[in-house]
Amino acid sequence: MVSESFLGAGSTIRTRIALVYGGVFLVLGAVLLLVVNLLVRAGTDADTDAIVARADDVAVVEAYEIGDDISRAAGQQMLMWSCMSLLVIACGAVVVGWWTAGRVLRPVHEMTARARRLSGLDERLDVRGPDDELKELGDTIDALLGRLETAFDSQRRFIANASHELRTPLATQRAAIQVGLDDSCDVRQILLDSNLRSERLIDGLLLLARSERGLAEREDVPLGDVVDEEYAGACVVGDGGVVRGSRVLLAQLVRNLVANAVAYNVPGGEVRVRVEAPGVLTVVNTGPVVPEGDVDGLFEPFRRGEGRDRMGPGAGLGLSIVRSIALAHGGAVRAVARGAAEGGGLVVTVTLPVTVTTVAV
Repeated sequence: MVSESFLGAGSTIRTRIALVYGGVFLVLGAVLLLVVNLLVRAGTDADTDAIVARADDVAVVEAYEIGDDISRAAGQQMLMWSCMSLLVIACGAVVVGWWTAGRVLRPVHEMTARARRLSGLDERLDVRGPDDELKELGDTIDALLGRLETAFDSQRRFIANASHELRTPLATQRAAIQVGLDDSCDVRQILLDSNLRSERLIDGLLLLARSERGLAEREDVPLGDVVDEEYAGACVVGDGGVVRGSRVLLAQLVRNLVANAVAYNVPGGEVRVRVEAPGVLTVVNTGPVVPEGDVDGLFEPFRRGEGRDRMGPGAGLGLSIVRSIALAHGGAVRAVARGAAEGGGLVVTVTLPVTVTTVAV
């Protein structure tokens, strides 16, 4: 039973640890024995030579030579038995190393068995014990499971919302077709509007997927120039900094922010676009007062605030795309609701990392 456990396929690391432990002990023990025997032999030979050099009696010399032979024979015996003892103790060291490695790796086996029993991403290893490397490994795996759970939940919500959003224009088209085309311009217009909405939705989904994949190629993009091109009334302080990323996606980020600010504005309201510092873009608009608890949800796909009906021109992906593009560039986006005294609406701030460039004189 011990041999099966020792040679088991699942104990490879344990076996290596035990063999390394025994091998290191054997090498160090052999070096120790070699050094001790060399020192003893050198000391004995030196003492014998000194005594023989001072002796005048032949019998005394012969006696010391006999003693030297006996000493050599005893040294050989000691070396032989020391080597045999070293081999035995080395085998014992392998056994001790095997036992020690088993105790050290036991938490790993427990984590492996617990991981195999996990039936969903909502479960965790929940490793308990001292705050050591093994607990850190368990906590890292739990954090990974948490991120995967969040990602899969977001994907499921996205698929459900996308299916719901696509179902609405299809139902509208089906109803219009059932009524009959004939010469009705209203029916044709309904179909055209529905198709246009479907196209915008698909374009938004493709753009969102593209930005979430990350950036395959990067270039130096002057943020101030992009903002000026997309919104003529923008206020750019300085040059706005140079962002390393995609000019097309950064332009789409500005367009979405401005379009969202305009769509959720009130009659006679205002929209302010400002680059306040290198890599910091702020868009402020007036509009309905947004509860603080609903602000973060506006960045989820297909979430619409007040002021936009479900059959409006947008697909509810504007701020989702903004956040995705910002993250793809290593930045962040934050929204703050304005109170009724300030005119309502939002203050959306995008922060992007800028590169340090040298301007030629």
